[in-house]
Amino acid sequence: MDLGLKGKRVVVTGGSRGIGFAIAETCAAEGAAVSICARSAGGIETAVERLRAHGGTVHGQSCDVGDPAALAGYIDAAAATLGGIDVLVNNPSGFGSTDDEDGWKKGIDIDLMGVVRATWAARPHLEKAGGGAVLNISSISGVGASNNIAYGAVKAAVIQLTQSHALTLAPKRIRVNCIAPGSIEFPGGVWARRKEEARDVYDRTLASIPFGRMGLPEEIGRVAAFLVSDAASWVTGQTVSVDGGQNL
Repeated sequence: MDLGLKGKRVVVTGGSRGIGFAIAETCAAEGAAVSICARSAGGIETAVERLRAHGGTVHGQSCDVGDPAALAGYIDAAAATLGGIDVLVNNPSGFGSTDDEDGWKKGIDIDLMGVVRATWAARPHLEKAGGGAVLNISSISGVGASNNIAYGAVKAAVIQLTQSHALTLAPKRIRVNCIAPGSIEFPGGVWARRKEEARDVYDRTLASIPFGRMGLPEEIGRVAAFLVSDAASWVTGQTVSVDGGQNL
């Protein structure tokens, strides 16, 4: 199935590893020009080299998504390098999992306002392109009650924000959708660490997934590529859970 991403200009925040990288790589493999950012400069360099193997234009930049000026500067730099923006994927997370001032601040500054500010910055470029797509990455923790109170609350806000942006940006021909991933395991990620450091938590979570395994980043990447493509041209305001039935 040709998703029609060839020549599209895709920007992914939090794109150096895990879900963000899988989305960027899937889009690059479909022929899109891709820009990614993350806090770690070293991680960006490695990710950019891997993305260049697909043969298209690739841009990478270190950026603290929680810094409004740095984030706006990154979006503009990505647009300048790619020649515009057709797709924005908001995938930042501070993983503020503690129910205290620090946990809530990380969640609000990065998981929520990182989405808001990146969309503000990208909107003029999307409008100049004649429309496009925004994809927000939330979590199944935002779909219902969660033991990670602060994390779940801000991810729920991202789902509501997706609906509101879908409504208000539709006249500009900008579609806005969301993915709520379940537990996704990859080297260096949250679940890989819990497997080593908190095996009881890992095993309980694994037992809650009907398919009997953790998800893979590329399984999110494939759904993401569809949602930002022209193949999903009549889909907006939706949140798709990609969790192997974990939230059932």
